[in-house]
Amino acid sequence: MSETLKVLETRRSCRAYKPQLIEEEKLQAIIKAGTYAATGMGRQSPIIIAVTNKEMRDKLSAMNAKIMGQGDGFDPFYGAPELLIVLANKDMPTYIYDGSLVMGNLMNAAADLGVDSCWIHRAKEEFESEEGKEILRSLGIEGNYEGIGHLVLGYSAASLKDAAPRKEDYVYYVR
Repeated sequence: MSETLKVLETRRSCRAYKPQLIEEEKLQAIIKAGTYAATGMGRQSPIIIAVTNKEMRDKLSAMNAKIMGQGDGFDPFYGAPELLIVLANKDMPTYIYDGSLVMGNLMNAAADLGVDSCWIHRAKEEFESEEGKEILRSLGIEGNYEGIGHLVLGYSAASLKDAAPRKEDYVYYVR
């Protein structure tokens, strides 16, 4: 079996992280993989925001927890020390698919490099808020962007679960 197929079969979401940052070389390789995701008509509607700053990471975590209805101290990022946020331009009809493919590339590249990850939702709500819009403005990001997801990154603090068995009726053939 190819290494790519092994990664696709063995990648799991991680929900407990060590505090150490991942190596810069690995971070850049993961980001690069995200930029090579397929996009509708090759228009590259998504953008990626890499957050390695603890203060910003904690601010985003608190915003995310609030959207979930959780109180102070709850960390929807599971202690992951850094994250990549994918947003996509809503002016493109394929923006949700484009951003989702970027997320998939990021997750699989991370797994290939031995970095654990988990897709965390609520980026849409975060960046529709005034606080989220202000974060984008402070980064010089302008445009009609919607948050697609956060990919939290780090090294697992616990063993990851094995894959669940695939359901019986997952695939139908027309031959």
